[in-house]
Amino acid sequence: MKAMCIDENKNFVWTDVADPVCHNEFNVKIAIRACAVNRADLMQRQGIYAPPEGWPLWPGLECAGEVLECPANGRFKPGDKVCALLGGGGYAEQVVVPEGMCMPLPNGFEPWEAAGIPEVYATAYLNLKIVGEIKKGETFFINGGEGGLGVATIQLAKHVFGAKVVAQVASDENGEFCKGIGADVVSNRFKDDLVNTLTENPPNVAIDPVGGPLMGKCIATMPYRGRWISLASMAGPETALDVNLLWRKNLRVIGSTLRSRTPEEKAQILAGLVREVYPAFEARKFAPFVHKVMPIIEATEAHAILERGENRGKVVLQI
Repeated sequence: MKAMCIDENKNFVWTDVADPVCHNEFNVKIAIRACAVNRADLMQRQGIYAPPEGWPLWPGLECAGEVLECPANGRFKPGDKVCALLGGGGYAEQVVVPEGMCMPLPNGFEPWEAAGIPEVYATAYLNLKIVGEIKKGETFFINGGEGGLGVATIQLAKHVFGAKVVAQVASDENGEFCKGIGADVVSNRFKDDLVNTLTENPPNVAIDPVGGPLMGKCIATMPYRGRWISLASMAGPETALDVNLLWRKNLRVIGSTLRSRTPEEKAQILAGLVREVYPAFEARKFAPFVHKVMPIIEATEAHAILERGENRGKVVLQI
């Protein structure tokens, strides 16, 4: 088969590699039709985010396609259309994945659309429901509302969990976009004062992939028992925080990743996603917002779209 490997100069090369093999009776082999691009892929290409042990060396954290091989008494059969959460290896023609990390395609979804579900919606569900313990009527803040994760968290917070949604965005146009998918309040990072916005709309739960110097001041706006969930530090790894606020307000500042969790944990997260979110997908209350669909050989340009911050929602590669 072919896979999109990374050479010594950090360039993509669509090249021949060995076909993956199902080493045990719990694995599923998938013929990949589409995979979605995530910021972790950009980090992996730069050599700063290696895949977990046992996964392919080329990027790709989510895919959709058809089952080629599967357990005899398992949940799937050859030919079933599925999407899957991966530790790596999605930028290829085939992949082998534990059965528990596969989900059926929602009814009516095409592979290019479903490829944008597993990583980003599992991350959104994990951090809103399991880590953030969000409740109906609470206020939720997402830092970066226009990206793939931002879209998913806005949709789930608003339409599944019944929260008020506040989003920081990079432009007024992106703010209108986020309001269109469920945000109640938006803050333009280049024009508005985010601390003032959060003071006026104190978030019970926040998901923050940005971090940076402003994070501590934003945490200070949270009400009693607020939960601030840090996923990354795109704006830098350092901030100043009055730690007295943590015990005075019973705040929680939580680091969270999906990728480091065990296959068993991921299977439980995906089962919850199918149970609680798939009905909304299939009723077309919302769907992954796909910014652009591109052929796999244009993976370099797909990464550039994310690097330039041009995307609203997911960029998807077709194979």
